[in-house]
Amino acid sequence: MSMKTTVLAGFHYMRQCAHYAIAPRNSYLHTSAFLAKAEDRKEMLASLPAKDEGTIGEKSVDIDTLITRKEKFFPDASTATQLFNGIPFNELPICNIRVSPNNTIISVTDYKGVPRLIRSCGIEGFKNTRKGTNIAAQATAVSISAKAVELGWKTVRVKVRGLGPGRMSAIKGLQVGGLNIVSITDNTPVSWNPPRPRKQRSL
Repeated sequence: MSMKTTVLAGFHYMRQCAHYAIAPRNSYLHTSAFLAKAEDRKEMLASLPAKDEGTIGEKSVDIDTLITRKEKFFPDASTATQLFNGIPFNELPICNIRVSPNNTIISVTDYKGVPRLIRSCGIEGFKNTRKGTNIAAQATAVSISAKAVELGWKTVRVKVRGLGPGRMSAIKGLQVGGLNIVSITDNTPVSWNPPRPRKQRSL
């Protein structure tokens, strides 16, 4: 007996019971809604795209061609005193971008390391899971770069730390906001003996 005929027979029996005012002996309707929900959730989770670990948008660069094109691509002994817009490299303000999967915190410090401006996605008004998006990171970077330009800083060096969706978009936001980025340093800590990773999520 197919599912359709079983359901129709059950409805017919219920209608008869209601017509003759008889209490039904047993129900012919059996549903498996809970099982269907679990299967739908598994299908939905399987169809979701892979989580961005902060490397989307980064391009692989052939360093050999860059070395032949630019002699000054990597820093050397004279980089510290090299002038950028009339300011030595070691006296340029530093823009620190702290990226995590859940938030992006951007701070601008002077060359001594004294913080002058701090903004995060939460301060910008993004709540909960929206804080961890690349759009939130870019909006935060645009706003802090506008404040840095008001202070008179045009040229900065950038230090990025951590992995998350806001890595590349925060740097793009600083450029959109009007800052001239001279150097980008990746300060992500890499452990030689990291802690044991979490067990695999069971779907």
